[in-house]
Amino acid sequence: MATRSQTVLKCGMSAIALLSIALTGAPAAAQTAKQFSIFENLTLSPNFSPNPATVRGISGGARPAAEIAGRADTATGPCVGFVDEQPDHTMELTQFFNYLSLQVQSPEDTTMVIRGPGGSWCNDDYENANPGIAGQWLSGTYQIWIGSYERDRYTPYVIRVTNQR
Repeated sequence: MATRSQTVLKCGMSAIALLSIALTGAPAAAQTAKQFSIFENLTLSPNFSPNPATVRGISGGARPAAEIAGRADTATGPCVGFVDEQPDHTMELTQFFNYLSLQVQSPEDTTMVIRGPGGSWCNDDYENANPGIAGQWLSGTYQIWIGSYERDRYTPYVIRVTNQR
């Protein structure tokens, strides 16, 4: 059975490709699909470029965020909303970051869960209705889930990652 992420990706990419073929021809479909990639992963070193780095996705799922985080609240905020079983993104940090900021931008109220070296962190309203987490980050692999407040409600988002204050 396909996950929500796989289904959304396949349906969304197919629709974009078909629309591009119909309007402009086959070569444009490949370019359009590349421009609108979602659920990508990141590997970052301290002087990464472009800065900010961005990844896109669709929030939501059926599993309570607190179950993924293993608790209801963290030092960075509450673990609320609903997410997928699998993370939306992974982020590999090749070295320690004295400062790194992840901020979600979405037209709807979204939530975030991150699991990685040292534990789990959640956030809800870092900037208005958008979640974010900023501070020091250990090197290693982080799993990132972006959630929605309603079970099985899906909303597009962009995550901006920067090491600039």
